[in-house]
Formats: sequence, structure tokens, C-alpha cells
Amino acid sequence: MRAVVQRVGRASVTVGDEKVGSIGAGLCVLVGVGSADDETDADALAEKVVGLRVFEDEAGKMNRSLLERGGSVLAVSQFTLFGDVRKGKRPSFVEAMEPMRANELFERFCAASRRLGARVETGRFRADMQVELVNDGPVTILLDTKKVF
Repeated sequence: MRAVVQRVGRASVTVGDEKVGSIGAGLCVLVGVGSADDETDADALAEKVVGLRVFEDEAGKMNRSLLERGGSVLAVSQFTLFGDVRKGKRPSFVEAMEPMRANELFERFCAASRRLGARVETGRFRADMQVELVNDGPVTILLDTKKVF
């Protein structure tokens, strides 16, 4: 699984005229599920995201996790993280997992994050979503469970 993790002051997801997810300070996490991913990847990604020390401590150093900060997660499914543009200019998504199974693993990531103590809001799977966020820092981290954590 791949994730783009952004430390945010606030973030929200809207589908049409409906705001489906919204958080204050925390992490906006765009999550992509690849065809080779499984439950182990979803659990490992949740542990990494919830434990990331990207929030400042009293000395101004990035030394606090989401739970220590008291922040939330806005998780947004993002199959385009598996877009491959090595050939041509139109992305190929053959490495992305098929939607039904991808949704199961995305939901497992969200559930695992909740079990670890995070408050999690989500977008709507396979919907045309508008994501708004205020990137704090900016701090943006790329994660890939197929690379050593």
C-alpha cells in the first residue's frame, strides 16, 4: 500500500454538496492499494501512520505522534497513487488493486488506525471527491509498505 501523509491544520472531503469527512489538526492520508497488497500491508500502514513522529514537541522538534498530539486522521482512498507513467504520458493503473478488494483493505487500514487509538474520518470510496486541506509546515511524507519500514 502507498500513502501520502500530510500534516494538516484542518482537512475535509466533500462529495457533491455533502461534506462526508472533516478533521481539525492531524493527518490527511491519501491511501492507494496495490494488486500485491494484503491485510498485513493495511495493518503495517496503520501502525506507521499513527506512530509517525511528525508533530512538534515543546522544543519545536518533530518528536510527537498523532496520538500524543491528540489529532485525527482523514483517510482518502486514492488508486491513482499506483499510476505508472514510465511509458507515455497517460497513466496506467494496472498495478492498482481491483475496487472491491481495494475497498476491503482501505477499510481495514481505517479500522486498524482506530484500534490503535486514532479518530478516523474518511472520504467516500470510488466517489468524485473534493479534498480541501491546510498543510501544516508543510510536512508531507511518502510511505510504501513494499519498501522496508
